[in-house]
This record gives sequence, C-alpha cells and structure tokens, in this order.
Amino acid sequence: MSQKTEPSKKKATGWRAYQQEVVFLVLFLVILGVSFSLISLNAVNDHLIEPFTAGIAKAGGVTLNLLGQGIVMQETVIRNEQFAVNIRNGCNGVETMLIFFAAVLAFPATLKSKALGLGLGLLAIQAVNLVRVVALFLTGAYLPKLFDTSHTVLWQTIVILFGVLLWVFWADKFAAPKPAADSSQS
Repeated sequence: MSQKTEPSKKKATGWRAYQQEVVFLVLFLVILGVSFSLISLNAVNDHLIEPFTAGIAKAGGVTLNLLGQGIVMQETVIRNEQFAVNIRNGCNGVETMLIFFAAVLAFPATLKSKALGLGLGLLAIQAVNLVRVVALFLTGAYLPKLFDTSHTVLWQTIVILFGVLLWVFWADKFAAPKPAADSSQS
C-alpha cells in the first residue's frame, strides 16, 4: 500500500507569519481612533453622548430608589440627603463600549457573530457600568473616605477589564474557524 504525501507548504516568515494579527491590530486601532474622534465632536457629544449619559444617570437613580435611597434626580446629578454625584463623560461606559466595539469589528468572525457579540456585549458592559454607578453612589453615601479611590482606581479598572475579558470570551467562542488539517489517510 502506498501513501501519498502532499508537498510541504512553505511557512511564512517575518511579519507575514503574523499577518492576521497585524491586520487585526491595524483595523482595531483605526476603528478605535475613528470612534474616539467621533465622540470628541461637539455635535456627537451634545446630541448622542450627553443624552446617553443622562439615561445612565436616570437608570442609576431608579435603581437606587428601588434600593430605598430616596434619590432626587436633576439632569445627570443623583442626590439624596447624604450624598450627590454627577454622572459625566467617562462615567458612562462609552469608552469601554468603544474598545469592545473596535475589537469585535476588527476580529475575523462572521457578520452574525459580530452582531450577536456587539448586541449582547454592549448590554453587558452597560449592566456592569450600572452596578458601578450604584456602587459608587452607595460608597459616597456610606463610606465617603473610599469614594475617590473606588471611583478612579477600582471601578474604572473593573469596567475596562470586564470589556476586555468579555471580548476575549467572545473571540474564543466566535472566532472564524481555523481550517482543519487534512488528516485522511489513503
């Protein structure tokens, strides 16, 4: 019995060995740059980001009222007798959403996988951000000495890390399948 062997394919060397990774990184950086440039425009900020941020503040206020905090809302300010906080850009989860958005769009996967990843991922990021808003308000009201550290170090890290880990999970589950090696024998 004779066995057919295929001629061996030349392995790519240099940057070509990492062509898919380089393409991903370039696309990611371009999409991220364009996205951050767009949200820096006054028209986009005033008509999209600010109303979105107000929605985040309102959701935080409603959640805190469900927890019995006696919240009064004034635009993006959440206030009760003990504490007040103003939800501003940077506290709305938009930056994490844009990082996740750019990574999903740049990654080699089907359009259906990207749409599913973006839909569920952006919702998940905002759910974590809502927990952040509520937790920070409660920290400010009941543990005010911990507020600054919790706000600038702990929760910013948690939200961004969550977005990155969510992308890693999505990329692992929905990446374009690698071509299977031919393992048939003659």
